[in-house]
Amino acid sequence: MINVLVVDDQILIRAGLAALIRAAPGLDVVGEAATGEEAVALAAATRPEVVLMDIRMPGMNGVTATEHILTPGPAQPPRVLILTTFDLDEYVYHALRAGASGFLLKDTPPERLIAAIHTVACGDMLFAPSVTRRLVEAYTQHARPSTATRPTPVLDLLTSREAEVLKLVGHALSNTEIAARLCVSEATVKTHLNRAMTKLNLSSRAQAVAMAYESGLVTPGRESATPHDV
Repeated sequence: MINVLVVDDQILIRAGLAALIRAAPGLDVVGEAATGEEAVALAAATRPEVVLMDIRMPGMNGVTATEHILTPGPAQPPRVLILTTFDLDEYVYHALRAGASGFLLKDTPPERLIAAIHTVACGDMLFAPSVTRRLVEAYTQHARPSTATRPTPVLDLLTSREAEVLKLVGHALSNTEIAARLCVSEATVKTHLNRAMTKLNLSSRAQAVAMAYESGLVTPGRESATPHDV
């Protein structure tokens, strides 16, 4: 059974989501929150596997609530699935940077919502890496228009192979594609990526993609290293 915490400031939307989730096999709702503050408190009290988080709320928004829920670093942190009205909501990038596992539009069909909850509960990101890359590109390019960005000192923490793997993750390659490119096993790729994420205090692949851009390892707007786009 996957336990879900539903967070939305609009009672009709919140009640509808909760009813939909309760009716789905293998899912249960352990709490409903109308504010970011309530979400943080309920997440600590109920320890859900997945938090369905509205991104725009008065007071503490979904980004800040996500940061509070994930920052303590629980042994098994919940997966945060962001709900937004616009596919390029200005908050989405920041939510991914905070550790969210993906995002859904509020007009998503019910069957896709249920499938998304199962997806993130298993530890996977909700959308293809290339979608993450395009989203991150849009906001990093907006935030730092200069194309002369230099890699930051934080990369000095990484070995050359760890940095190489992080760069390819930033270019939207999957672990399988990275393994083929570097002529190593997929397990080796996972090891290098996990070590890099530990050194950089990252908790999700989305954060790794964001860091690849923020650090200057990948430059927004340049041709991707990925052989094809999804």
